[in-house]
Amino acid sequence: MTVLVAVDEPRGSALAADLEREGVAVVDVIPASALAAVAADGLHGLDADRVADAVHAADTVVLQADRSTLTASAVALCDRCGVRILPLAKDAADSRLVETFGLAGPWPLEIEPWRLVDAIAGAAAPAEALEERRDGSRPGPRHPRLIAVWGPAGGPGRTTIAIELAVELARGGRHVGLVDADTHAPSMALQLGLADEGPGFAAACRQAELGGLDSRELTRISSPLGRTGVDVLTGINRPSRWPELSDGRVAAALAVCREWADYTVVDVAAPLERDEEIVSDLDGPRRNAATLAALRSADLVVAVAAADPVGIARFLRAHAELRATIGSTPVAVLANRLRPGTLGLDARGQVRRTLDRFAGIRDLWFVPTDARSTDAAILAARPVAEIAPKSPLTLAVRRFAGEAVAPPPDVAEAPRRGIRSSASRAA
Repeated sequence: MTVLVAVDEPRGSALAADLEREGVAVVDVIPASALAAVAADGLHGLDADRVADAVHAADTVVLQADRSTLTASAVALCDRCGVRILPLAKDAADSRLVETFGLAGPWPLEIEPWRLVDAIAGAAAPAEALEERRDGSRPGPRHPRLIAVWGPAGGPGRTTIAIELAVELARGGRHVGLVDADTHAPSMALQLGLADEGPGFAAACRQAELGGLDSRELTRISSPLGRTGVDVLTGINRPSRWPELSDGRVAAALAVCREWADYTVVDVAAPLERDEEIVSDLDGPRRNAATLAALRSADLVVAVAAADPVGIARFLRAHAELRATIGSTPVAVLANRLRPGTLGLDARGQVRRTLDRFAGIRDLWFVPTDARSTDAAILAARPVAEIAPKSPLTLAVRRFAGEAVAPPPDVAEAPRRGIRSSASRAA
């Protein structure tokens, strides 16, 4: 699918760059009024030829709609060329104009790139659906909003995967919440260089129990992770504080997180034992309540396995218990720290065949080990994606996020055509 961006600068170029990062082919960027001028035969010469060629090469025109740009002749020109108009409106008057032409939408001019991609693919709601409904709720994306990252004992890299996954999901202007709900060995604040003495997820849980937690409060008590678009709710700073993360509190806090962020990634501990089976006080707090509550609340569970013989054996033993805990919730399995040294030849094939044979797992993603990049990230207390954007680890997590967690709409990678691509080749 190819797109012509008819939006005034500087918004037009920024929008085109965002679309190309999301995998959409942009044929050209033209002034918002150029389409109407060509349709009314008010533009001549090379500029008119450029606009006409771009319209014929495009499948969709993203148009900044107002009385000077959205005209009957412009709509007729697009109809003759078989081009769909996706209108972007700045205010209520522009929205009413779009409605008079019977076009779908409109969408807001400052729409997030990922929502615009969904709109181009015909899967997004128009502008009014992006606003809060009368009851205060917001329509959610068609992707999972709450993602729990779990892995068996032995340090398979749960926290690192959770951080990198959150950073990748935040690309394109999405708001992502990153929660450390580990009650055994919380380490997210230490790994990211964030203060862990102040409010965090424990404070959110207390507020949720009292009924005072909302999106504004979550923004206040969270810690922004640089300019990534990720807000972090740090974990407890001492493992002895685990009673603060009770089942009801965690479930209530994560329910508010669904409305606070486009995606919420939750890092949980490994143990899945139900403590009431081994203690006499059935009403007492449970050490693993936070993990169990997060897994049951999740729309998707990312199960991380260390890609070595010991790690795969541990994962297989714990996988059945994970399935018994979450029921029918989808699970995406990620084999982390893949390296040939511990598995010999065809490391991927050995891991894949083992998980298929003993657990029936056929859909599997791999993340290679990259000690140099992870060491540099820990030294700088930043995500690997910021320190080493070309790292094999970063690229593998990006692929995993795009395929297993938030797959883009079915937008074909059409070749760049028209004026924009020709100019790029000439440069």
